[in-house]
Amino acid sequence: MSAPANGHVFTGDVRRPARTGVAVVIPVWNEEASIGGVIDRIPRAAVDEIIIGDGGSRDRTVEIAEAKGARVIHAGRGYGRACFEGANAAAPASDIIVIMDGDGSDFPEELPKLVAPIRAGERDFVIASRVRGARQPGAMGWHQIAGGRMIGGAIGALYGVHYTDMCAFRAIRRDALAALDMREMTYGWNLEMQMKAARSGLRILEIPVPYGVRTGGRSKVAGSLRGTLRAGRQILATFARVALNRRGG
Repeated sequence: MSAPANGHVFTGDVRRPARTGVAVVIPVWNEEASIGGVIDRIPRAAVDEIIIGDGGSRDRTVEIAEAKGARVIHAGRGYGRACFEGANAAAPASDIIVIMDGDGSDFPEELPKLVAPIRAGERDFVIASRVRGARQPGAMGWHQIAGGRMIGGAIGALYGVHYTDMCAFRAIRRDALAALDMREMTYGWNLEMQMKAARSGLRILEIPVPYGVRTGGRSKVAGSLRGTLRAGRQILATFARVALNRRGG
């Protein structure tokens, strides 16, 4: 398995018996107002461990997460890097990786629905769709909905897999994630995973989930024009890179 350009190597192809075999990874950066509630809502009987990929929080995010029983990985800046390092740090027996946001907008109660098709051996990658599910008023901007559908249509034209969303809430077999050779360490992580999963022929399922407004703090992407534009550029650059490089990167 080749290493990403930044030198990271994903080492997750170990499968051993565990109570559930599920590790939850939550990338965070200054989410003290919401992270405690997110951890509390995760159905503990459905997971073995909760890993926080911290991007350098300067508030009480780490303190609160550890007090709630989560394991904190100091990943360094970058959304994708926090996901990558968190997944890489999962216990060897964790053969399913679930990723969700730490802002309280995802519904952790839906986690068993994402994991079940993978555990049954029917799917390799299950992604939540906010667009197809019930959304609280103001939970998503029109540009997020339109952007997700446009990108989904483009992926469908390239690989025949039609996504409706780029929701962060997703579950994937750990060995399948390792084989994707993830390289995007910023906001293009979700898109790179979806494109490479489709290109690789993974058995993919998209399911509708409820989605709410964040429970505290301010979005690093949708919370400002600058953040939205920066994330948009990274997403478009990721799309171009993966689409043009059909064998790798």
